[in-house]
Amino acid sequence: MKFLKLLIALVLLSFMASCGTTKKTALKPVVLSEAEQRRYDYYFLEAVKLRGQKEYDAAYDLLQHCLAINPTAASALYEMSQYYLFLRMLPKAQEAMELASLYEPDNYWYAQALVNLYQHQNMNDKAIALLEDMVVRFPKRRESLFTLGDLYGRTDDYAKMISTLDRIEAQMGKNEQLSMEKFRIYWQNNDSVKAFREIEGLVNEYPMDYRYRVLYGDVLLQNGRVEEAYNSYRQVLDAEPENVPALLSLASYYEETSQDSLYQEQIDKILFSKEIPAEDKLNVMRQMVFMNEQQKADSTEIINLFEKVIKIDTDDDQLPMLYSQYLWSKGMEDESEPVLKHILQIDPSNKAIRLMALQLALRRSDFKMVEEICEPGMVATPEALEFYFYLALAYYQEEDRVEDALRVCMAALPYINAQTPKEMAADFYSILGDLYHTSSRPEEAYAAYDAALEYNPGNIGVLNNYAYYLSVARKDLDKAEEMSYRTIKAEPENSTYLDTYAWILFEKESYPMALIYIDSALKNGGDESSVIVEHAGDIYFMNDKKDEAVELWKKALEMGSDSKTLKEKIRKKKYIAE
Repeated sequence: MKFLKLLIALVLLSFMASCGTTKKTALKPVVLSEAEQRRYDYYFLEAVKLRGQKEYDAAYDLLQHCLAINPTAASALYEMSQYYLFLRMLPKAQEAMELASLYEPDNYWYAQALVNLYQHQNMNDKAIALLEDMVVRFPKRRESLFTLGDLYGRTDDYAKMISTLDRIEAQMGKNEQLSMEKFRIYWQNNDSVKAFREIEGLVNEYPMDYRYRVLYGDVLLQNGRVEEAYNSYRQVLDAEPENVPALLSLASYYEETSQDSLYQEQIDKILFSKEIPAEDKLNVMRQMVFMNEQQKADSTEIINLFEKVIKIDTDDDQLPMLYSQYLWSKGMEDESEPVLKHILQIDPSNKAIRLMALQLALRRSDFKMVEEICEPGMVATPEALEFYFYLALAYYQEEDRVEDALRVCMAALPYINAQTPKEMAADFYSILGDLYHTSSRPEEAYAAYDAALEYNPGNIGVLNNYAYYLSVARKDLDKAEEMSYRTIKAEPENSTYLDTYAWILFEKESYPMALIYIDSALKNGGDESSVIVEHAGDIYFMNDKKDEAVELWKKALEMGSDSKTLKEKIRKKKYIAE
């Protein structure tokens, strides 16, 4: 078993160590001769190679050999520590890693690995002590200072945390992240003087960067110093009237001070300005929607606001998209139609919006609208199969557009691949089969149905249609019966499926069984279909129920059946095959 030898050796080593001195003292670093160093390097590199090949036992043996040559070799000790870590022998791993760091004090990565191990064991004091030493030994490695600051934060030593941030700032220069962190610490410790001094320091350090002056105003506003906040915003806006952060913060000031009319005026100034980026307006509108929902206010105000804003930024589609989503969330899908069309004019390739428009058209059964949405959708997003599928269905509704529907389906087939959902691929071949059947191309229809069933063997609609068309053609009736039987097992009260199965039995001259299933079809709503009623008459006739058969044929005629032989059946009172 892998690691068995290694595990036994490590356990024995641990046991022997525990039987020795209770405190392991570091040896004086060994100085090797040139020949010994070559031997060490050879065995060490072989150990690393074997480890890479997952020959862990052999690699471990070579590392032991390396330590026999030089018990103070940091590289071998570090590698051994990784074995101990893997076996969760943390004390041994820590001991080996401490020695590696001790014998090679200039190796930053050994020291960093030891810090990580201390942290993993929640030995924060040891980690902090080592990091303080590393800051001195590796002054260019800022990571040590950041980790040190994080550890001081975990141990709630805020004074040391501030001191560490000052040391980082001395190396990096003043920046917003450090100043804000120091501000947070001062504020949590109720030292407001130093807290505000940090923000003021940013303003003074970067007087032409108005972000910091706005930030200073925001801090003032959050802490109740509203007039000072207002003055800070005004200083920015006097110098830069279209400064978006300052405009937004000034709106917050008006809201905070309950100056509702000025607040609304400020919001309007932002939303209706052509100078303000659309992204900023989008954020404002999101905030307005959120506030409106929180207050359970009249949605008409938000709708009117959206209508005004989207007329200004006519080339932006993000605000109209938010508007359409808002309307749908309010159950106003119909009202969203002009907004959806507006978005598609800006970006015809917006698939999500086109699908929303398509959903609207399908819900209305508006096939002309389906065509208007899907035809450009095929061009803008040719890989989106939904547009081909529903366009083919829309064409199929028109008697003279069967060939157009076929053309659309054929155009979609190259985009069906391994990533296409199997149900969708099956639906394409299903409608293709129906179209071929309508076009009197039976062999191509059967091939399409076979392809559909390869993608989705349980497609009930395909199984029924395929079986019925085979029965009408009096072809492969055994196959038709097997497929049809699966449909009535899946939906035993579906009159259409029951009729198909009954008719296949009829064609196979299994008249008594056909009678059972056609009666079931009639009881489950089939008496409202002229086709099923006529089939029932045919089946009744073959079961020597001639009077009932004639009555059923008459009823089918009254229901508007266009059967070519129905009138002759009634006149001659006998079954006549079409």
